[in-house]
Amino acid sequence: MSAKPSPRATERMVYMTDVDIVGVGFGPANLALAIAIEEYNAECAPGQSVRAMFIERRDQFGWHPGMLLDGATMQIAFPKDLVTFRNPRSAYSFVNYLFERERLVDFVNHQTFFPTRHEFHDYLSWAVDRVDADVRFGTSVESIRAIEAGDVLEVRCDDGTVVRTRNVAIGAGLRKRIPQWATPSARCFHNHDFLPRIAELPDPAHSRFAVLGAGQSAAEVVQHLHQRFPRAEVHSIFSRYGYSPADDSPYANRIFDPGAVDELHRAPAEVRSDLLARHRSTNYSVVDIELIDELYRAEYAERVSGDRRLFMRRASSVDSVVDTTTGINVVVRDHISGATDTLECDALVLATGFEPAPLRPMLGELAPTQTAEQIVSRDYRLATPATVTAGIYLQGGTEKTHGITSSLLSNVAVRAGEILDSVVTGRGGEDSGVRVDPSTETSRRVTPATTFAGSATR
Repeated sequence: MSAKPSPRATERMVYMTDVDIVGVGFGPANLALAIAIEEYNAECAPGQSVRAMFIERRDQFGWHPGMLLDGATMQIAFPKDLVTFRNPRSAYSFVNYLFERERLVDFVNHQTFFPTRHEFHDYLSWAVDRVDADVRFGTSVESIRAIEAGDVLEVRCDDGTVVRTRNVAIGAGLRKRIPQWATPSARCFHNHDFLPRIAELPDPAHSRFAVLGAGQSAAEVVQHLHQRFPRAEVHSIFSRYGYSPADDSPYANRIFDPGAVDELHRAPAEVRSDLLARHRSTNYSVVDIELIDELYRAEYAERVSGDRRLFMRRASSVDSVVDTTTGINVVVRDHISGATDTLECDALVLATGFEPAPLRPMLGELAPTQTAEQIVSRDYRLATPATVTAGIYLQGGTEKTHGITSSLLSNVAVRAGEILDSVVTGRGGEDSGVRVDPSTETSRRVTPATTFAGSATR
């Protein structure tokens, strides 16, 4: 890979570069797109290659490093990697990664479809190291605006870089959902930052931890704390009566199929909303049944021995927290009895999920208003004002239009191929994008723009 961390200049220096597409963020979604572009360029006709640049605010690649817990496994099967569902013959498949790491036979003997999170992170890093892509690490996108006749986007970065492009693919990821009553601190933090925060935590003074949340991440953190601190209490706080198992049955899992995206996108909005609500148990606030069983066995064994350390605070919530000189006081409310009690803890972990990052700070008037319904075409292209013909593609934040796979790994390979196909088709003079008349906020089709001067297609 040609990408190296971008050095910070002592003075802001602006330089212009023309590319066909800029990827904002370089997580798995845009990594899959970079691979798709490399494979397309290797086989396309002379002069038809796609030139891309990726801009990543972090100094190096990382995929949820704060939750790379020992023994934690993936919740998706390994064929749902960066490429296989798009191109089973790709050299970037998880199977080829195993072959090159000389673990293919050993993995097969392991008889599992679900590698550990550590191994999958290594697979992603292996792909980053070998992909031929221009990635500017350590750089953040400050703004994206339409210029010229609306067929070019100007991407401005915090290091002074200005890029002209016909398309952008926004894979900026999700942002942490923090309760209003919580102020992040050294002792109150989101599970996304779990491992580094626990490593920096002062010596426990109370031998007690609290974890808020009822999903897979919450349960994994509870188990990790219970095992790592063998003398500490761990209180799992959630509004449900108990952990609910994830529905990973074959028929329910079809909601993650690439074909489901077609069906959901063309379905009436009320039908799509109803189906997504009915299948929330495949992904949201649910826990693998094996982990539920492990936690239950641990809790039951403590009940037998009388040495209680694991507590399930069911049908409960956190009313407030107060940082102290030695820890954090967590006020827990029992919804059934109405009673509250205060836990003196060494840390409170907020396993409270994520939400799509807002588009307006980056896109400005190119993004829909907060009151407008976000219109996204089947090829993941965001509807833009009628005067803008450049393409803005969303690598996430499209659950309401495309289904549950929007923010998951399940469909990154196929989605990358679909976005690339749309970019190449649009460059050839066809345009499947949807436009919005800002006065009515209704969608309409427009005549496509030609490829701008400076494109790699010349």
